[in-house]
Amino acid sequence: MDILSLIYSVLAFIVAIGVLVTIHEFGHFWVARKMGVKVLRFSVGFGKPLWSRQSAADETEYVIASIPFGGYVKMLDEREGDVEPGELDRAFNRKSVWRRFAIVAAGPVFNFLFAILAYYLMFVVGVGGVKPVIGEVSNPSPAYTAGVKHKDVILAVNGIETRSWEKARFTMLEEAVDAQQIVLQVQGADLQIRDKAIDIRGLELLKKEQIDLMRDLGLSSWRPDVPPIIAEVLPDGAARQAGLLQEDRILELDGIPIVSAHQWVRSIRANPEKPMSLKVIRDGAEVELSLTPRSRSEGGETFGYIGVKNRIEIPESLRREMAVVERYGPIDGMVEALDKTWRMTWLTLRVLGKLVTGEASVRNLSGPITIAHYAGITARIGLEPFLGFLAIISISLGVLNLLPVPMLDGGHLFYYLIEIFKGSPVSEQTEIIGQKIGILLLFCLMSIAIYNDLLRLVE
Repeated sequence: MDILSLIYSVLAFIVAIGVLVTIHEFGHFWVARKMGVKVLRFSVGFGKPLWSRQSAADETEYVIASIPFGGYVKMLDEREGDVEPGELDRAFNRKSVWRRFAIVAAGPVFNFLFAILAYYLMFVVGVGGVKPVIGEVSNPSPAYTAGVKHKDVILAVNGIETRSWEKARFTMLEEAVDAQQIVLQVQGADLQIRDKAIDIRGLELLKKEQIDLMRDLGLSSWRPDVPPIIAEVLPDGAARQAGLLQEDRILELDGIPIVSAHQWVRSIRANPEKPMSLKVIRDGAEVELSLTPRSRSEGGETFGYIGVKNRIEIPESLRREMAVVERYGPIDGMVEALDKTWRMTWLTLRVLGKLVTGEASVRNLSGPITIAHYAGITARIGLEPFLGFLAIISISLGVLNLLPVPMLDGGHLFYYLIEIFKGSPVSEQTEIIGQKIGILLLFCLMSIAIYNDLLRLVE
């Protein structure tokens, strides 16, 4: 990652966390005010204040702090300091358990509401994508065994309509978490519609360090054959060392004719550290070179890498033919947004459950470094992908905060449920013990996530 990409990722991460934390804490703040609780401070971030303002109307201090990894809403509470007699009725601890429950639950609820709004805007404006046309089908693979063929168009996955590759991939991943097979409804080159049942029992998808469902199924998206022409040769790479130049057109690799950029990339990736002969056309003449791809590892996979960018020139007519836009009206858009939010929430819960039971690898946990990386990628692509990224992270924050872990909103809600059934609050000693357990659990979880992030950086 170059320095510019790093800066972009950090800025995108700060924006993402700032937006989502503000929404979460605003949920607590807004409901607390509605429930008659006095809010002393609304802070986005922790540590030294960079900016603050005291509201004359409600006496709330609004703060933007120097550490942008969280935030908090401080309310009037007798457990945290003396409260003047005239304001006792505005203290959080004096409110009924149901009001306290609503205030604490509001943070995660606002995260879900934000995700619904984000998806709604995306669906109403239109989500761009490409048709789910299948490219090469690996042999052997579960998809090949099921009879899926090159240039089949995926119409539905387990009965769920899929208009784009993004929708098809997500639906397959969602269905693969618990199912033993995935049924693709495809339309073949003969225009006949068929169901193809793919057996996934042997995949153990969530046990792997990095999930790549398409590769495991043996599927790939269809790509047009574009000529293998070098657009840029990166410095200090195997291609530069071999003498490859910009505008070189690849003819042969180890005596095998190369007819497309896709074949060229696949051949390089399949031959790390292998010396090969290379024939190119340069300025109308054939030139012979010797090329040895260097080895690179990522996500547990080792592949060849030479340091070039290929020219991808797709005819505009083909771009228009393959492009799809998933767009809905105001009512249908809300239905789709609610459905998407629910399905993402349920998928997150199922994966978390499998992490607890050991059916999923903890290597799938991601921390702030990976989140920042994807924040930067989606922000560079455009507003729509970045908004979708924010929706996913907002759902994850909502789910995690509702887990019954002390220190999280879910832990407080669990205490309030005990209070509802018991008729009295849990003891202060119980809360102190719970806080210590919660801190330990969160520390362990964050340590694993950051460790995974660092491993991904060095792989």
